Amino acid sequence: MRKQIIVDDQKQAVQSHLPLSIKPQQCDLRELTENMARLLPTTPIFVLVHGAFHGGWCWRQTADLLSAAGARVFTPTMTGLGERAHLLTRQIGLRTFIDDVVGVIESEELADIVLVGHSFAGAVISGVADLLSSRIRRLVYLDAIVPENGLSVISRLPPETAAKRIRAAEESSGGISIPIPTGEIFDLPPGPDRDWVARRITPHPLAAYTDTIILNGPVGNGLARTYIRCTNPVYSAVQPSYERIKSDNAWTLIDLATGHDAMVTAPKALSELLLQCVNA
Repeated sequence: MRKQIIVDDQKQAVQSHLPLSIKPQQCDLRELTENMARLLPTTPIFVLVHGAFHGGWCWRQTADLLSAAGARVFTPTMTGLGERAHLLTRQIGLRTFIDDVVGVIESEELADIVLVGHSFAGAVISGVADLLSSRIRRLVYLDAIVPENGLSVISRLPPETAAKRIRAAEESSGGISIPIPTGEIFDLPPGPDRDWVARRITPHPLAAYTDTIILNGPVGNGLARTYIRCTNPVYSAVQPSYERIKSDNAWTLIDLATGHDAMVTAPKALSELLLQCVNA
């Protein structure tokens, strides 16, 4: 049976098929810590992978909440982005990002991981799962691209979005990187959160979008997987991926009524959802 949970960041959770009771506006750090200490028999491990233009920095609030609840949390920054922007070259592609995450998992000797990919990073965690499935407990696609084997990430975007990003990369850097978005930034409302994200985002390597993903097994590699869709508003770039998997009974589907950058706009609600994914 397909499981779907709808969580409204402003209202009480609406439940369907899977018991959950979340009222994000009432979820403070103390409550989260006390509740999850009762639910988690062992220390959960999260590897949180950021999306395009971002860096590990974007998980700061969510990571703090997960850590306070007793989890171990890793937030790697992909090569050429964030504090590693000085490493940007034309050669950085999707496999570079996959290797970045594999490197963290292997170097830290992690196992039984909840591996979370936001937006573009749905392709990254799919590649990691193809290589290290025995180390992963569950995959969580946070408003993310779900890739198709043998195709590029950019081919999964709406055609007008794909064309706009390729054109911008050619005009700004000769095709090395996609420039940072201007105007509406990931549907973030005006305010301190948007200002913080605008200060921190950096150009994204174009090849990571245009490289094809080659998997040895199916997407997800047979692992338990959850898709968290952000619905207030819906982010059009990832909607085709959601439409493709929404009828697949292998997925647990969650609607979170916040914007695309949920780790910024709704860190408390997102943290509780992720913690519940450990024992889902």
